[in-house]
Amino acid sequence: MAKQPIITVKNLVKNYGDFEAVKGISFEVYDGEIFGLLGPNGAGKTTTLEIIETLREKSAGEVTVDGLSIDHDADKIKQRIGVQLQSAGYYPNLNLSELIALFCGLYGIDKTANEMLEKVALVDKAKSKYKELSGGQKQRFSIATTLINNPKIIFLDEPTTGLDPQARRNLWDLIREIRDSGTTVVITTHYMDEAEELCDRVAFVDGGRIVGIDTPNHFIDKLIESGFERKKQVKLANLEDVFIDLTGKEWREG
Repeated sequence: MAKQPIITVKNLVKNYGDFEAVKGISFEVYDGEIFGLLGPNGAGKTTTLEIIETLREKSAGEVTVDGLSIDHDADKIKQRIGVQLQSAGYYPNLNLSELIALFCGLYGIDKTANEMLEKVALVDKAKSKYKELSGGQKQRFSIATTLINNPKIIFLDEPTTGLDPQARRNLWDLIREIRDSGTTVVITTHYMDEAEELCDRVAFVDGGRIVGIDTPNHFIDKLIESGFERKKQVKLANLEDVFIDLTGKEWREG
C-alpha cells in the first residue's frame, strides 16, 4: 500500500521585500514517518516550517496539512499539530505541573500533569521550576508540551542541540516512540548522524531550494557509487558509542 502524504508543499515561495528566502519548494511528508529538513543556516528551513505551522504567511504556492489548506483552515491545522517552543516560551518560575496545567487550559484539554510528564520520564520533576531543569530535561519537557493536544504531526527544531551523549541518545528513543505511537515527526538538525539514525527520509535545502530528497541510505549509497571515499576508514562504532559504553545510557540530570 502506497504511503499517504500528511503534508504537501507545492511551489512554496516566501519573499522579504526583494529577498527570496524560499524559491519554489515542493515536497511531501508521509503519514507516520520521521522526516528531516536539513541544510545550512539561512537555507530557508525555518521559514518553510513556520509557513507549514501557520506561523508565517507565504508569498505564493500551496500547502496542505492533513488535507487542510493553510490558506483557509489555519485554526483547524493548529489543533492537529504540535510545535516545540524554544525556552523563551515558558514561564521560568512556574513548576512543571503548573506549566502543563496552563497548556491544557489553553488547549481546552483535560489531562493531568503526571500523564504528560510520564511520557518523557519527568514525573519526579513535577514540582521543579522550568529554570531549574538541565538541558536534556528542558528538551524533554518541551516535547511533552507538543503532545498535549494529541497532535497528528509534531515539529521539532534542533531538539538535541547542546545535549550530552546520554541525553541525546535517550531523546532519540523518545522521538522514535512518538513516531511508533502514530504521530508524524518533522525534525530539523545540524547533526547528520542524528538525521541518519532517526529519519525515514530527509530533504536537503540550500539557497531556498530543495537540492535532494530521499532516504538517508539511498543518499549515502549514491555518493559511494559516485566514487566518493572518506579519508578515514569507517569503523563499526564511533567515539560516541565508546562514550555511552563506558559511562552508561541512563539519564544524567546535572
